[in-house]
Amino acid sequence: MKQKVYITRKLPDEIVDRMREKYEVRMWEEEEIPVPREVLEKEIEPVDGLFCLLTEKIDQPLLENAKNLKVVANMAVGYNNIDVDEARARGVVVTNTPGVLTETTADLTFALLMATARRIPEASEYLRHGKWETWSPMQLTGQDVHGATLGIIGLGRIGEAVARRAKGFNMNVLYHNRSRHHEAEEALDLQYVEFDELLKESDFVCVLTPLTKETENMIGREQLAKMKKTAILINTARGGIVNEDALYDALKNNEIWAAGLDVFVKEPVSVKHRLLTLPNLVTIPHIGSASIQTRMKMAEVAAMNLMCVLDGEEAPNKIRE
Repeated sequence: MKQKVYITRKLPDEIVDRMREKYEVRMWEEEEIPVPREVLEKEIEPVDGLFCLLTEKIDQPLLENAKNLKVVANMAVGYNNIDVDEARARGVVVTNTPGVLTETTADLTFALLMATARRIPEASEYLRHGKWETWSPMQLTGQDVHGATLGIIGLGRIGEAVARRAKGFNMNVLYHNRSRHHEAEEALDLQYVEFDELLKESDFVCVLTPLTKETENMIGREQLAKMKKTAILINTARGGIVNEDALYDALKNNEIWAAGLDVFVKEPVSVKHRLLTLPNLVTIPHIGSASIQTRMKMAEVAAMNLMCVLDGEEAPNKIRE
């Protein structure tokens, strides 16, 4: 009897066909609608392997329904959607897709930084709505990126990739991390600083740390108050790291100059979210890794992880912490 696999989102045919050669595969076919919780609870009961995204919460109640589950393959680097401890206690392997999205997410991070600094979305709407009737010296002026100071919170793979891009713009790069990266400091001419100093000295503060109990609400009112009034906050990591109420007040009261967000605490974010009413916020719908090439690589890696476990082999990207 073939082992059973459930896929929580519609994947390209070449990825699914590869799994169907070996397993009995079912897949949620709707592209615009996430799999309902009640459907996932039913589908997970007999499966040996679950292929999921960050949008699915794989928690204790769901895992209790999974009688035969051997592996949860997350198509993402992060895995805060999964109760890893509960999975491990039940003998379920959890995997992720590190490495393949580093450069693409760094591209997006730097693009968001530049779009926010130079008010690109606002300028585009200004033109499209027929407001460009003349030119004046201070019209739609933004902040310089070249030569500015960038502070990176979380110097992992993506943080280092963003630092490399910043060096191309002659930026001074500071970073704060739970441990120092001496090799990166030397190779990229980075300066390690304490968290408060990074906030005070940076023209751009870029959040690239994982969401953990320690980093939840890491950027709140106290931290925002330490930033320059001309500073820009960029978050392409996870929404829960930045306190959204505190950020709203800081932007509304011009305590910082602007912010660029790819992530929110609750996703998809409501169009009625009050942050979306602010002109000094640039936001996009969690598309950090959304290039065709990278999303295909992520799907391939997640599928490989799942298949390795189901075939009795060690998954290359098993979560071990």
